[in-house]
Amino acid sequence: MTEQTSSFSERLRARFPGMAVSVAQPRGEVTLEVAASAWHGTCRLLRDEFGFEQLSDLCGLDYLGYGSDEWDTGKATSAGFSRGVEGKSTGRLAWGDKLSMEDDQKIVPIPVPQRRFAVVAQLISYQRNQRLRVRCRVDDNELPVVDSITDIWPGVNWFERETFDLFGIVFRGHPDLRRILTDYGFVGHPFRKDFPLIGNVEVRYDEEKQRVIYEPVASVVPRVGVARVVREDARYQTAFEDEKQRNQGGTEK
Repeated sequence: MTEQTSSFSERLRARFPGMAVSVAQPRGEVTLEVAASAWHGTCRLLRDEFGFEQLSDLCGLDYLGYGSDEWDTGKATSAGFSRGVEGKSTGRLAWGDKLSMEDDQKIVPIPVPQRRFAVVAQLISYQRNQRLRVRCRVDDNELPVVDSITDIWPGVNWFERETFDLFGIVFRGHPDLRRILTDYGFVGHPFRKDFPLIGNVEVRYDEEKQRVIYEPVASVVPRVGVARVVREDARYQTAFEDEKQRNQGGTEK
């Protein structure tokens, strides 16, 4: 039997009084915010007391630049494709560059949140027909660490490895924490907001050394992907009216 979202969220607030519970309407998606120190214990209680027997997904989040926007749509041109872009955003970083944005005609660094990284788990209870999102903001930006929950839901093993590989979040107690998508010589974590889309290193075969070597990116130029703006065009409306009149004329005949 499905429990109402309101009563379910109240049960969570009563059981975890120091944690925030939010409900996204109209979908009724419930999110429980968990401190990093309580991550493992809370997940165990959610399985044992609330019946969330399955973890369907776990991923990382990077809140660097969250809430800031480099696009000024008020200055868009009539062409819609040639909006100027200032600052350094994702994809336009080179070796050693930092994210920045335009603020009052000056380029300023994007502020780093106090807790930049987070881990999010999606839980399912089949016996109660419920879903729950559990989010944990990690305390240390330089070395984000949170406890592994592989002993609670063994299927999270590869999800935690993927999150470590792409975001650099370390899962304490994981049985085999190593990269899973990138190779062993990869530098950095590619899903971090300050990771350049061109990469930090490029690979080539050196004839003299007779082996593959890694070196800083030099042959790739950062690109700007400018979103195209589709605007109203009177030609479309004219063509639509012409087609409408032709159809009406054919019906009358």
